[in-house]
Amino acid sequence: MNLMSLTAVELGKKIKSGEVTAVEAAKAALEQIEKVEGDINSFVTVYEKEEVLKKAEEIQKKIENNEIDSPLAGVPVAIKDNMCTKGHLTTCSSKILSNFEPTYSSFAVEKLEEAGAVIIGKTNMDEFAMGSTSETSYYGPTKNPWNTNHVPGGSSGGSCAAVAAEECSFSLGSDTGGSIRQPSSYCGVTGIKPTYGTVSRYGLIAYGSSLDQIGPVAKDVTDVATILEIIAGHDEKDSTSVKRDSYDFTSALVDDVKGMKIGVPKGYFGDGLDPEVKEAVLEVVEVLKSKGAIVEEFDLELIEYAIPAYYVIADAEASSNLARFDGVKYGYRAEDYRDLHNMYKKTRSEGFGAEVKRRIMLGSFVLSSGYYDAYYLKALRTKALIKKQFDEAFAKYDVIIGPVAPTTAPVIGESLSDPMKMYLGDIYTISVNLAGLPGISVPTKRDKKGLPIGVQMIGDCFKENNIIRAAYTYEQARDCYERCDIAKERD
Repeated sequence: MNLMSLTAVELGKKIKSGEVTAVEAAKAALEQIEKVEGDINSFVTVYEKEEVLKKAEEIQKKIENNEIDSPLAGVPVAIKDNMCTKGHLTTCSSKILSNFEPTYSSFAVEKLEEAGAVIIGKTNMDEFAMGSTSETSYYGPTKNPWNTNHVPGGSSGGSCAAVAAEECSFSLGSDTGGSIRQPSSYCGVTGIKPTYGTVSRYGLIAYGSSLDQIGPVAKDVTDVATILEIIAGHDEKDSTSVKRDSYDFTSALVDDVKGMKIGVPKGYFGDGLDPEVKEAVLEVVEVLKSKGAIVEEFDLELIEYAIPAYYVIADAEASSNLARFDGVKYGYRAEDYRDLHNMYKKTRSEGFGAEVKRRIMLGSFVLSSGYYDAYYLKALRTKALIKKQFDEAFAKYDVIIGPVAPTTAPVIGESLSDPMKMYLGDIYTISVNLAGLPGISVPTKRDKKGLPIGVQMIGDCFKENNIIRAAYTYEQARDCYERCDIAKERD
């Protein structure tokens, strides 16, 4: 039995029943990492074997003594390298934080540790989460496990590739403009970005503070709903954390969409969308329609303004958030410098990569005197209009369905050579962050090149259960079709 082929919930059940142990699961994950990591480069840091196995032994004893009752107890997990982990490197895949070891762990990491999950390492990412391909990492690009000539997406590319390559049972990512959903689509895994404020950002090294949100990546919808239920919660240490009435997401794992109203934005299926992606997404719509959902097309006109608004707001916040990395208190410091100001300049010039510098400069520009009103305030007004249009849509529909990305995973080097092309690849995901909405990416099928295609389901604020229910219903139908196809091939 290949333990790493099981879903996180399936593995957790086997550990709880005594069929396997947490130590065996940890060993299986570390063995898989040793086997494939040279080709995939999913991790920045893999924890020492002795440390991982010792932690797994501790969790195993707690399970046997009934001291811990969690569906994820003993299950191996990887953490995106922009979430603080006490005593372990947290680099944001940047040279400027290449020696940074936090003195505390992020809220989401603590919740997983309380649940008995076994952390095995920190995953690779675009530097400071700025990118859509995981190529801007100081530690080299992550490769797509389906085809290593292609990118895994970004910025949570390492987290998604690690799950797809079965190096861990599940992972945590962060989503600022699609950074969980897009790489999940490219890697053929399931990822959910919850409503802004549902998971505390405490301990998440910020890119765009008003947009960042932590979420899970796993093999199926049951996994992400279960994980989200564990990491969600109100946190007094995070002023943007929301106290919700309910954090029950697993109750939405119901194979039933009868009467559910689904909106399909016409503008999502125009020029620029790959025909294979379009066909795959529309097939999902037809499946849900056949299961009793009510489907309608509608206009979402302001989406074309989402990309410029997003990059103005995100880069403005990034230029402010990254001002703290100057070589004074922590992280990398230039060796040779004349005075304090020269140390700042040399440290930041040497420590940041090209894409991060580009966004810092753009952010500083739009916040500067004379341009603040023309760009930043106008972007905030556009953001409010986009949110209003989504509110109007969700007055009619329970779920909005569309593509995750215009194409399947591009070839390594293809997008990075043209930043504008990379930015435009976020067209279907960034409006979800601007409006603070929940969104999920679910695998559908593969294109002619064998690369995965994902479908995106978007819900209203705090209505994750709607998209979980729709995604689960589609997943059950998809798995049924796949089993039928396998049976036909045998016959």
